[in-house]
Amino acid sequence: MNLANLLTLSRIVLAPVFMVIYLVPKSYAITIPVLWVIFLVSEITDYFDGLAARKLKLTSDFGKLFDPFADTLVQTTCFLCFLIDGVWGSGIVPVILFLLVVYREFAILFLRNLMLKKGVTLGARMLGKIKTVVYIFAVGATLLAASIERLNVYENLLPYFKTGAFVIFIISVTLAVISFFDYVIIYRKTESAK
Repeated sequence: MNLANLLTLSRIVLAPVFMVIYLVPKSYAITIPVLWVIFLVSEITDYFDGLAARKLKLTSDFGKLFDPFADTLVQTTCFLCFLIDGVWGSGIVPVILFLLVVYREFAILFLRNLMLKKGVTLGARMLGKIKTVVYIFAVGATLLAASIERLNVYENLLPYFKTGAFVIFIISVTLAVISFFDYVIIYRKTESAK
């Protein structure tokens, strides 16, 4: 476990903490700043684990798989919280879009395992990285809308925040599907090269 992987591990630990705190009854306004701290720390450590891996030459096949795994765990945990919250009210993350995200992530995991059997480590691709950045914006926008709703502030603007979050979420899901096909193309090229 090097520094980069420890930073990645911290995100994996923070994901269930975010979920537990998010699911505390909405009446507890103190949970909002705690959720924002967890979200921001998760994304900052995501940046620094990559920086540490490159600058300190700590890149490894393990890290190439561990980092996107942590990203997926954090983001799908947040999306699941928002999905559950939608059952109670806000409804920004629809079930069908959430399932597309989950199915895409399992499919990528499957492709990575297939490639590992061939001795190839498939790390994050550029489209996958862009998808991750848009996921981060989707989580941030949805958390902002949920925060406004829970704190009962700017209620007249809440529909706009929800719409904005929903649009960003749609874009992130679209990028997720497109990036999946990018991974499939790489897998097929690896298949045909062997």
